[in-house]
Amino acid sequence: MHYRKFDHTDFACSEIGLGCWQLGADWGEVPDQQAFEILAKAVTCGVNFFDTADVYGDGRSETLIGKFRRSANADLFIATKLGRRGIYPNNYTEATIRAATEESLRRLQMDALDLTQLHCVPTEILRQGEVFDWLRKLKDEGKIKHFGASVESMEEAHLCLKQDGLASLQIIFNIFRQKPIADLFEAAKAKSVALIVRLPLASGLLGGKLTKQSRFAEGDHRNYNRDGQFFNVGETFAGLPFELGVELADELRQFVPEGQTMAQWVMRWILDHDAVTVVIPGATQVQQVADNASASELPPLSDAQHRQLREFYEQKVAHHIRGPY
Repeated sequence: MHYRKFDHTDFACSEIGLGCWQLGADWGEVPDQQAFEILAKAVTCGVNFFDTADVYGDGRSETLIGKFRRSANADLFIATKLGRRGIYPNNYTEATIRAATEESLRRLQMDALDLTQLHCVPTEILRQGEVFDWLRKLKDEGKIKHFGASVESMEEAHLCLKQDGLASLQIIFNIFRQKPIADLFEAAKAKSVALIVRLPLASGLLGGKLTKQSRFAEGDHRNYNRDGQFFNVGETFAGLPFELGVELADELRQFVPEGQTMAQWVMRWILDHDAVTVVIPGATQVQQVADNASASELPPLSDAQHRQLREFYEQKVAHHIRGPY
């Protein structure tokens, strides 16, 4: 595992982290014991960055991580999020932000949160900016060490970059969602803001194993949110219609080097961008954790391969993306 400096901190962050949405809900059932095994395997593989949120399973993901970290013999960086659970869409006040922070501290069993992130809050809330003042106050009080924002669009990312003290931005970025390369990366580097990449595999499409006949559990967002019925469509299959996404993923197979899985190669492509701090694939099986972590050891793609993938995106993907971007 290789490590990158998490800007605004002294922390050496594993460039492959672990997204923990699936430990709470929306990806099928992950029993407690299996969740602990996934977390333990991540640590064994050198992963030291876990990303969660208070809304994942109504606090279940945070609670599991809180129990795990008390027994883990490792220096871990826990990033959580707030702003969707009991607050979205129009209950953003200093009191609700403070209460959400206190609840996360309790579930994670921490005295101060390593990083708290605004969780895809409405654009107008970001534009008003008052929510950042409340986060600064919580930081001054020692409740949180750093704050950032998880955003849906480049417009929202740039609104956040205007805020003093912003430590990180969490974005959707993968071969199917390449807009941040031109629209965000240089600005984030200039501000020394860490970039956390979620959905690197486009909800499994870029893992290369899904077919048009693939079916998902009733409680899996890939079943119930395919067209954005419950939250932003971009969070499911990168905003692509499922059947088209499968076709495009099948076309990408021609570029995958022998000896690499598509998932490993896709994450290696992401890591080739030096603006990226950490990639946070999820895992519902222990072996997936090891496979994902191994992407850190792969050689970079060639310049020619990067050009091919850029052309693939521009010609075949970009105009099909739905939702804020």
